Amino acid sequence: MSRPLLIGISSYARDSGQPPAFSLPCGYVDAVRMAGAVPLVLTPGERDPARLLDLVDGLLLSGGGDIAPAAYGAHPHATLYSISEERDHFELELARAAVQRPEMPLLCICRGLQILNVALGGTLHQHLPDVVGDAVLHRLPPRLPGRHAVHVEPSSRVAAILGATEVEVCSWHHQSVERLGRGLHSVAWADDDVIEAIELAEHPWCVAVQWHPEMQLDDPTQVKLFAAFAKAARERKRS
Repeated sequence: MSRPLLIGISSYARDSGQPPAFSLPCGYVDAVRMAGAVPLVLTPGERDPARLLDLVDGLLLSGGGDIAPAAYGAHPHATLYSISEERDHFELELARAAVQRPEMPLLCICRGLQILNVALGGTLHQHLPDVVGDAVLHRLPPRLPGRHAVHVEPSSRVAAILGATEVEVCSWHHQSVERLGRGLHSVAWADDDVIEAIELAEHPWCVAVQWHPEMQLDDPTQVKLFAAFAKAARERKRS
């Protein structure tokens, strides 16, 4: 029997409950299964995160808390939450290793997009209301998901996957790309010009979205992201 298609998904940081635990919202697992693959949850704390890529056919960097601003040379903002340097180190190393593997499809969601950007030398806006105001609510107060429109570059991989250049997305973030990392290109924007998707042109399949498609699995357009990701991983597995 052949090995199933395995997609590695980075988990959230270890929590402080009793007993301490790693967790991951079910939407990521459900999305990967809907796409015909088997999810393998990857937890922070590995001494050599890059070796985990030998076990999977694709990597999904999930959402979650903020990245410690020291990772991109900034001082912390008062609104930061759920900082975990253990998780930051783990995911930054995974992202850097994945982009060095042209055969490794990489899908990054929300925090995952920010990890990719920081891993490649980019910086972040730490609190969007300070930068762009509240004309577009990228999260509802105090800290809840919302919906807003996103405009996608017609020539981008994201537009080709979604089959659309205007989409409504589930948004749940207060940070975004400030300066793009090496080789990254912005390919989607909100009405306030906040970057909503980026791609790494030199990589065969590296897509990052600031929104949460795993929270829109009833939307056929958003499901296409996971289907295309799994297809790329499947083709890599066959090669």
